Amino acid sequence: MSSPDLAQLRETIDRIDNQILDLLHQRLEAVLQVGDIKRVEGVQVYDPNREREVLDRLVNSRKQPLRAETVRRVFERIIDESRSHEQHPVSTGT
Repeated sequence: MSSPDLAQLRETIDRIDNQILDLLHQRLEAVLQVGDIKRVEGVQVYDPNREREVLDRLVNSRKQPLRAETVRRVFERIIDESRSHEQHPVSTGT
């Protein structure tokens, strides 16, 4: 059995990127629903305790070769962008 070539590996990465994009979309849909509930209940969008719990859980769940700081930075960015959408939802998207 031969090892994959560069083109095959890039195709694999492209497929994974598309899966990540789909999962980000699903995550954002859930975040927007949470935002709707928070608005109705008068709850603040930013909850630093919840954010810390999420980040700690993800860091503790990571697998090698992912470094803790990589997981934390990536998800801090995802959470930050999600919070922005939650605070300023858009009905049509680009």
